[in-house]
Amino acid sequence: MINRYMIVMFLSVSAASVSQLLLKKSAMKKYTSIIKEYVNPLVIGGYVILILSMFLTIYAYSGMDYKNGPIIESFGNVLVLVLGYLFLKEKISFKKLIGIGCIMVGMAVFYS
Repeated sequence: MINRYMIVMFLSVSAASVSQLLLKKSAMKKYTSIIKEYVNPLVIGGYVILILSMFLTIYAYSGMDYKNGPIIESFGNVLVLVLGYLFLKEKISFKKLIGIGCIMVGMAVFYS
């Protein structure tokens, strides 16, 4: 049964996925100096969101079974793939689809 802590965990995973998207976007750019490479809005924003995600995860674990955490966090792999496709125009290969399919089948088997 889904409770509010599990919803917070889904929000945490979503925030971590957005953070990864921002960091990937920053890594794709060329910078004039090493300082600008690490101190720019995309990197700072990505790490701020990642820290927020960490606190959400800690809160979520305070009210849900620990066995559900890794399963919900697996959803992050699916979300990163979709966000990368939508916003970064990354190609989805057959191998990636097989991997995501295995993750989703594992989630379904665990919850059935």
